[in-house]
Amino acid sequence: MQRCVIIDYGSGNLRSAAKAFERAASVSGLDMAIEVSADAGALKHADRIVLPGVGAFADCRRGLDAVEGLVDALQQRVIRDAVPFIGICVGMQLMAERGLEFQTSYGLGWLKGDVVAIPPAPGLKIPHMGWNDLQIRTAHPVLDGVASGDHIYFVHSFKFTASEPSEVLATVAYGDPIAALVGRDNMVGTQFHPEKSQEVGLKLIGNFLRWRP
Repeated sequence: MQRCVIIDYGSGNLRSAAKAFERAASVSGLDMAIEVSADAGALKHADRIVLPGVGAFADCRRGLDAVEGLVDALQQRVIRDAVPFIGICVGMQLMAERGLEFQTSYGLGWLKGDVVAIPPAPGLKIPHMGWNDLQIRTAHPVLDGVASGDHIYFVHSFKFTASEPSEVLATVAYGDPIAALVGRDNMVGTQFHPEKSQEVGLKLIGNFLRWRP
C-alpha cells in the first residue's frame, strides 16, 4: 500500500483535506493510505506529500521551521528524491522564494517569484473569496478531465507572481490574472482549495494521487 502524507504543522484544520484525499483515493480505486502527520520522519516513506496552508505566509513559514527536521525532510524527499508533491493555498505560496505579506519572509525557494498582495480593482473585494472559473494555460496530468471554465474555490488576499511564466499552468481572472495552478517537475501547487472545490477538486486530487512524474 502506498502512503500519502498530509503535513500537519499547525496551519489550520486538516480534517476536510484528509477526507477529500481519502474520498479521491477511494473513488479512484487506489490502494493508498492517507496519513496526517506532524512528524518529519513520516516523509521518509511517503509516496505522495501534501503541504496545506491557511493564514499568513510568515506564520506558516514559522510553523514549518518549528517542526524539527521538517524543512530538511521536504528538501530531501521533494527535491532530491522527486516524490510527487502538492501545495495547497499558502502551502503553494511557500514554494515561492519570498512572501511579502506585511514583512519579508523566505519560502522554500522551489519556484522563482514572490507572493504579493492582490492589488485593489474596481468592483473586486479583497480577500478573493468564493468560486471562480479556471483558465488552463498548459496541459498537465493533474488537470486530466478538468477544463477551462470549471469552477474552483478560493480564499486568499495574496497571490504568487511567478518569474517563470511556463511554471503557471492555470490562472483565474480577478482583476489581473492570478496564478491558480503552478508546477514543474514533480511539484504542483494550487492557490485554490481542491478539497472545497467539489467534483472538480476531487478529480484533481485523484489525478495527483495517480500521477507518476
